[in-house]
Amino acid sequence: MIVRTTAEITGTERDVADGHWRSKRIVLGGDGVGFSFHETTIEPGSVNNFHYANHVEAVWLLEGTGTLIDRETSVEYKLCPGTMYLLDGHERHTVVVDQASRPMRMLCVFNPPVVGTEVHDENGVYPLVTVSAP
Repeated sequence: MIVRTTAEITGTERDVADGHWRSKRIVLGGDGVGFSFHETTIEPGSVNNFHYANHVEAVWLLEGTGTLIDRETSVEYKLCPGTMYLLDGHERHTVVVDQASRPMRMLCVFNPPVVGTEVHDENGVYPLVTVSAP
């Protein structure tokens, strides 16, 4: 059994910030469960381009508002608490957080799991890094 709190992760190597976002990586590839689980926050007024070419990501929005733009189709989706989106086709996407919003806070699941050191490259992609389970 694994039990962790975001408080104990804060300020450790599992607490990764890059640009306008911060990711607290609660479950990682090294935990050996087949997925990673993160609490991610994104700053109000920011525009963030992502492309998980190597991962499938599910996102559940808890706080904040904004817009999700599918850069493959140009379709826009309003984001508000209770919204879930699944990037099951490795879609290039943009997350725009409303300027007047509180920070966007979301829970994210990645498959395959991230190992914890990943940050987005110039194309918004996480590299595929693997680690042996304990």
